[in-house]
Amino acid sequence: MNETPGNVPASRTGITITPAHRAFFRAIPKVELHCHLLGAVRYETFLDLAAKRGAPIAREEIDAFYTRGEKPVGVLRVLRALDEHLLLEPGDLHRIAYEYLEDVAAHNVRHAEFFWNPTGTVRVSGIAYGDAQAAIVTAIRDAARDFGVSARLIPSIDREADPDEAVALVEWMKQHRAEEVAGLGIDYRENDRPPELFWKAYRNARAAGFRTTAHAGEFGMPWRNVETAVELLKVDRVDHGYTIVDNPELAARYAESGIVFTVVPTNSYYLRTLPADQWADRHPIRRMRALGLKLHPNTDDPTLHKVTPSEAWELMFSHFAFGIDDLRAFMLNGIDGAWIDDAARAAWREQWTREFDACAGTLA
Repeated sequence: MNETPGNVPASRTGITITPAHRAFFRAIPKVELHCHLLGAVRYETFLDLAAKRGAPIAREEIDAFYTRGEKPVGVLRVLRALDEHLLLEPGDLHRIAYEYLEDVAAHNVRHAEFFWNPTGTVRVSGIAYGDAQAAIVTAIRDAARDFGVSARLIPSIDREADPDEAVALVEWMKQHRAEEVAGLGIDYRENDRPPELFWKAYRNARAAGFRTTAHAGEFGMPWRNVETAVELLKVDRVDHGYTIVDNPELAARYAESGIVFTVVPTNSYYLRTLPADQWADRHPIRRMRALGLKLHPNTDDPTLHKVTPSEAWELMFSHFAFGIDDLRAFMLNGIDGAWIDDAARAAWREQWTREFDACAGTLA
């Protein structure tokens, strides 16, 4: 069997991923719209920061964080540990943001929009919002200079915290405006924390001119969370959104509207709950595409999921049976969903399509 990214079992029988395929997946121009900064920390950087801080985290536990198996260690634990023990100075945030952008640029990601949870940084790490944001924005500018990748920061609500913290977050964003800070997101565990709890923060963000997105319909959560995110929070795109397949009529409406769903092919929930030989065939990603929804593949937590941007695209081809034309459409969906100006969008659609087709020609 071919080695597969993220330690995910194969599902397409008879397919051979050749070096030419892997070169293609790496070479196609990409945007990355769904990635968590704290889930992109390099293993070596985690070890270095842990040693620097004298963090009470055993090496074995750190190794477990970075081991991707059928039942991986919960990602939330490592994210909380980073806030509590490791990321204690603005320079730490600059380092991990710069390294993340360096890593994705190596896979021809030309534009990235990534999440960061300021509540943990401010309340737990003790770094003032303005200082933390400035460090990440500087990293974005440094990476643009050094690697030619553009990026936008998405401060994100910790939905496990009080909704008033979300309102405070929007106020921080308004007080420290920067071109690189494009909009508001929300993540962490969706269980018992539905989108409507955070309506006020989203209303205030929209009124202040920020774009919005939300994790909704993930991990078997109700499809109504997707509807609430779109209809009440009025998000510009949806992160995950898998359970929309349980309401085909709603899916048809959103397919017609053209809203982009940022999906994650290494999503571990379905790997754990579906038989290994049926996992990819029955995954909602395939049903979402069949319902006409606009999908775009992403890494989510790349170092913890042990997946690169190139491998995320490979999984869409090798596991979910999407063809080259589908991948081209996904690339264009990413451009459409990106928070960029219309002139850049039009130029990227034209230029990237030519480049994609030239890369695809090498597979003939």
